[in-house]
Amino acid sequence: MDNMDEKENIIPAIRLMRDSEGESFFEKGRMRTHVKIKSDDFWFANEIDSWQVGTHLAPRKQFVITLSGKLKFTTSDEKTFVIEPGIVLLAEDIEGEGHIWEMIEGHEIWHRIYIPIVGEAASSFIKD
Repeated sequence: MDNMDEKENIIPAIRLMRDSEGESFFEKGRMRTHVKIKSDDFWFANEIDSWQVGTHLAPRKQFVITLSGKLKFTTSDEKTFVIEPGIVLLAEDIEGEGHIWEMIEGHEIWHRIYIPIVGEAASSFIKD
C-alpha cells in the first residue's frame, strides 16, 4: 500500500484517557476505515444533559462522532484539543478527574452519535 492509499484509509481521531494518578489526558491518532468494531447500540444526541456541564467523566468507553459543532476539550492536565466533524473522539476516561468541554463560538448546537464499545473489544485506535 502506498502513502496515498494509506491516507485515504484513515480518519483522524483523539483518545481521551486517564493516567495511573487519575488525571485525564489525550492522545492524537487515527482510526483505520473498514475495520469492524463490536457495538450493540448507538444513539443520536443534540441536547446537553446537566451531568455533561462542568468537569465530568465519560459514562462508558465510547466513540463520539460529531456531525455538527466544534468543541474545545480541556483535560485535567490543562491541555486542550478541538473536536469537529471529521475527527473521531474515543472517550476512555471513565474514572479519575475527568474532562471539560465548551462549544467554540459560532457553533451553538452539537449534533453527535454515541457508539459504546462492548466489553473489552478493541477500539482499533492507532496512536500517532
